[in-house]
Amino acid sequence: MSELDSDRNLLERIRRGDKAACNECVQRHAPGIYRLAVRLVRDPSEAEDVMQETFLNAFKAIDRFDGRSELRTWLYRIAYNAAMMRFRKKRPEFVSIDSSEDPDDAIPAPRRFLDWSSRAEDELQRAELRAELEKAIGELPEKLRAVFVLRELEGLSTDETATTLGVTIEAVKTRLHRARLWLRESLTGYFQHYVTQE
Repeated sequence: MSELDSDRNLLERIRRGDKAACNECVQRHAPGIYRLAVRLVRDPSEAEDVMQETFLNAFKAIDRFDGRSELRTWLYRIAYNAAMMRFRKKRPEFVSIDSSEDPDDAIPAPRRFLDWSSRAEDELQRAELRAELEKAIGELPEKLRAVFVLRELEGLSTDETATTLGVTIEAVKTRLHRARLWLRESLTGYFQHYVTQE
């Protein structure tokens, strides 16, 4: 049975009030929800809260889930919204994802580049680089970070990412491109330092 069929079966069992199915759903999807949350809120304790909130909200609203998207995508959307609510409380100036203005226009383009792609494959094995990469991901603007985490780290498709974030496919592609450029620029200093040490 594929994961999609398995999730459909799980969904039907949850709707019938099967508590074991709720537990299975949490076990299956909690790791991904937590990874997304911790990268968005950058606080393990808050990420735990976001994860719990996600499942509570999902189980309360399970009868309203129409199944047009995958269960995983729907859960990621709930988690994303829960994480963004925390940002809004901390930062009242945060722009809503439903804003009619295009917030991507305000994200500065990278200014410097170093071609480190040839070294990246070797270096990704190093704990130091992983730490640098996590730090750089954490410094991405929220909108870019959400797209990068969902597409590159959680493996959602462009369409699933768009559905999760409530944006267009074109917006996902644009933000992912900008996130990659941002990360490349952020890691340029690390690679320049590494090259000069050899």
